[in-house]
Amino acid sequence: MKPAFNNSLRSSLSLLLIAALAATTACSSKPKLREPTKLVEVKPEIKVQQLWSRSAGNGSGGFYSGLRLDLESDALYAAAINGGVFALDPKTGATIWQSKTKSRVISGPTVAADLVFVGTLDGDVIALKRADGKEAWRHRLLSEVVAAPVASGDIVVVRSVDGRQFGLSVADGSRVWNFDRAEPNLTLRGLSKPLILGNRVYIGLDSGKLVALNLADGVPAWEQNLSVPTGRSELERLTDVDADLLAADNGIYAVSYGNDIALIDPVAGESRWRRSIKSYTGMSADDAHLYVTDNDGLLWSLDADTGAVNWKQETLKFRRLSPPAVFGKYIVAGDYKGYLHWFESGDGHEVMRGNLGGDAVTASPVSDGERLYVLNVSGDIAAYQLAPTK
Repeated sequence: MKPAFNNSLRSSLSLLLIAALAATTACSSKPKLREPTKLVEVKPEIKVQQLWSRSAGNGSGGFYSGLRLDLESDALYAAAINGGVFALDPKTGATIWQSKTKSRVISGPTVAADLVFVGTLDGDVIALKRADGKEAWRHRLLSEVVAAPVASGDIVVVRSVDGRQFGLSVADGSRVWNFDRAEPNLTLRGLSKPLILGNRVYIGLDSGKLVALNLADGVPAWEQNLSVPTGRSELERLTDVDADLLAADNGIYAVSYGNDIALIDPVAGESRWRRSIKSYTGMSADDAHLYVTDNDGLLWSLDADTGAVNWKQETLKFRRLSPPAVFGKYIVAGDYKGYLHWFESGDGHEVMRGNLGGDAVTASPVSDGERLYVLNVSGDIAAYQLAPTK
C-alpha cells in the first residue's frame, strides 16, 4: 500500500488488486474474476537450451516491486528484498560479488558509470561501487523508492511513491532538485522508471501526464497529457503511466493504463501517432516494430512509425504477461505461472514454451543478442540460448 503523507486523503491499491478489479465482468452483482486462459499444447518449432539457473536472494518477498535485471558488459546485476545485490558472470551465473545492504531493496539495480543504484521500501537510495559492491553512499527520502533509480553524468533521478521526483548528486547523494505534481486519489501500485536522454529526463506520472525536465536543475521543459481520465468511477478514471518509457530513433514510446499508447516527440512532447491500448506492463522494439503486452494479457505488434497493427496475439488472455523482450526474430514474455512464451515476430504465433520454477515473471527479460536472461518474483534467474535444430 502507498502510505499517506502530511494527512493527505490520497489512497492507493496494489497493482495486482487493481488489475483484478479491472478484469471483473461489468454487469454482475457479484463480479467474477476473469479466468486466465488455459494453456494449449504448443508444438516446438525452435529448441531453447537453459545454460544456467540460480537463486539471487528471495526476490520481492510478495511485494509489488521494481526489481529487475541489468545486463552490462562486465556483469549481470540483480537484487532482492532481503538486501542482497549481486553482480553475476553472464556466461556461468557465478557470483562476482555480493553486497549485503541490510535494507529492504525493492527496485533496481541500475548501473551508471562506476556505481550501482537500488531503492528500498524504507525510502533509501543506495549507491554501491560497481567494482566490488561496497556502499558509496545512501540518501533517505520520505517514501518507498519503487521505481529503479537512473543516472547520467552528475545526477541520479529517483521517484518515490508519494508522487515526487528527485535529482540527487551522483557524488554523495545530496539533493540537487525536486519536482512534484498533484496525483489522483487512487492510483496503481507501481511507477515507471525515469528515462534520461541527453540533458533531459522524461517521466510518466500517475495523472496520465508525461513531463520532460532539465536534468541539471529539474525545471520542466514541457508537460503533456498522454491519457485523460474518463468514466464515472475512480477505477474507470485510472490513467497511470506505469510502464517504462521506451526510447527509439524516431521518438519516445509511452503507454498508460488510461488506454493510450503513443509515439512522442521528445523535443516538444507532441504525439506523432496514437492508438488505444491499455497497459501497465511494458514495451520493447526492434528496427521496425513496437511490441506491447496489455492489461488483458494480449501481445501486440505495431508498426513503429505509424502505430498500425501488424498482429495481435490473444491465446494468453488474462495470464498477466510480463513486458515482452526481443530476442533475435522472437518475442519472449513470461506469465503469472512462470511460463516463458516464445513468439515468432513476423506473425505472432507461439513457437516454444518453457517454465521458470512456477513463480510469476513480471520483469522484462533482458538479452545481449546471444543469451536471454529471465528473473521471477522469487529471485530465480536463468539464462537461455537458442540451440541448433536439425
